[in-house]
Amino acid sequence: MSEVEHHMMLPQFSLALTASGTTTLAEERGDMRTFRQLRYFWLPWVTTIVLGCFSQAFAQTSYKVTDLGVLHDDWNLSCAMSINNQGWTITMNGFMDPITNFAPALPVSARATINIGEFKIDLGTLGGPNSHTWMNWGGINDRGDAVGMSETSVPDPDGEDICGFGTNLTCSPFLWQNGHMNALPTVGGNNGQASDINNRGQVVGFAENGAVDSSCSAGTTNNRIQQPVLWENGKAQALPTVGGDPDGFAIAINDQGQAVGDSGNCAGAIHAVLWENDKAWPLSDLGGGAIAQGINDQGQIVGRVFSGKTFLAALWQNGVLINLKTLPGDFAALATGINNRGQIVGSTLDRGFNWSHAFIYQDGVMTDLNKLFPADSTNLFATMADKINERGQIAGMGTVRSGPDKGDIHAFVATPVNESIGVSVADVERTLPKSNSPANAGKQLLPRSVLGRFEK
Repeated sequence: MSEVEHHMMLPQFSLALTASGTTTLAEERGDMRTFRQLRYFWLPWVTTIVLGCFSQAFAQTSYKVTDLGVLHDDWNLSCAMSINNQGWTITMNGFMDPITNFAPALPVSARATINIGEFKIDLGTLGGPNSHTWMNWGGINDRGDAVGMSETSVPDPDGEDICGFGTNLTCSPFLWQNGHMNALPTVGGNNGQASDINNRGQVVGFAENGAVDSSCSAGTTNNRIQQPVLWENGKAQALPTVGGDPDGFAIAINDQGQAVGDSGNCAGAIHAVLWENDKAWPLSDLGGGAIAQGINDQGQIVGRVFSGKTFLAALWQNGVLINLKTLPGDFAALATGINNRGQIVGSTLDRGFNWSHAFIYQDGVMTDLNKLFPADSTNLFATMADKINERGQIAGMGTVRSGPDKGDIHAFVATPVNESIGVSVADVERTLPKSNSPANAGKQLLPRSVLGRFEK
């Protein structure tokens, strides 16, 4: 089934477009009834379409790449954080200062959107200027429910800046459902972030409990304990950590209700963790700690393991850690998505911890996605692959190679096709195209990296 045939199966609905070709939440509200109908129409077809597309979802030869662009013409950054089995993405859009290497290198302004083909639905905010789904924070399920984090209009009473925009506004986890963004509760503190949602409606992330984190050094801005959290039926449940760790972050959840993430302290992650039946199980590592970032319905887990001064992509299956390492010439790697066929996607980084290449790992081999992108069909050099769905579609981001937007970062969806590659992007672009993002963007956007805890 082609992507065009797939979209033709969906009922058409009217979307009011802005001058930039996007839709806003306010403009969408009049069409939410139709949007809900589209959601429920999809559910009976999920299994049929997924099974029908398996033939092109494994060991494919190339991809058709769709550039998702940016929300506003004057913005220079977008990244598809997650993708459901319909091919809809939850995408981070923003403007990043291309001149000042501010730290942390988060956008000056940002909005989370749902991308349905060419349409962009701005999810809005909870009262503040920004909402976002940054670096593996944010998910979307097959019903179109989405999660992430948003600033509110209320200054944080403790002066924290969890959302990272320098506004010191409280940062709330959100659930976007039926056209409305609603705040999810914390576990006693002011801030939190939602990172993933499964098809049962279970949400995971972290939330503060209000207590000062004694493991933080003096002068740390974000210094409250952050607990891993499961939200279900509107209620927040704090999950246990490992070995007395004060902090934790549940990053991903599968449809069986198994969650993965990490636990540690103010300095960063110490243990990769699997949560099952309200218990925390530490995952093996190489002696330097690890972070789990994705899990499929078979219980296969992907993430990264720390090794010396770097970290490497990892797979845990049947209780065994498999070090996937990194691509030749790169210094670090992290695996962030795995589907039920065992296809793994992720990203590699250079020695400066800047995004370098998006990869797919299958049949025991890690491959640069740019080698599978035909050069004459895309203007993007893929630097990050975040998630992969059951159709084999990949969500991520890449650097624009040429034209008026050269150097900007755009979100993409890559759909597998049984076609020859010909000349690939990797053949044309021997080195990573220069980006307009700050030089330190890669290292600053990595949550809980070797450089320190991203929230603190």
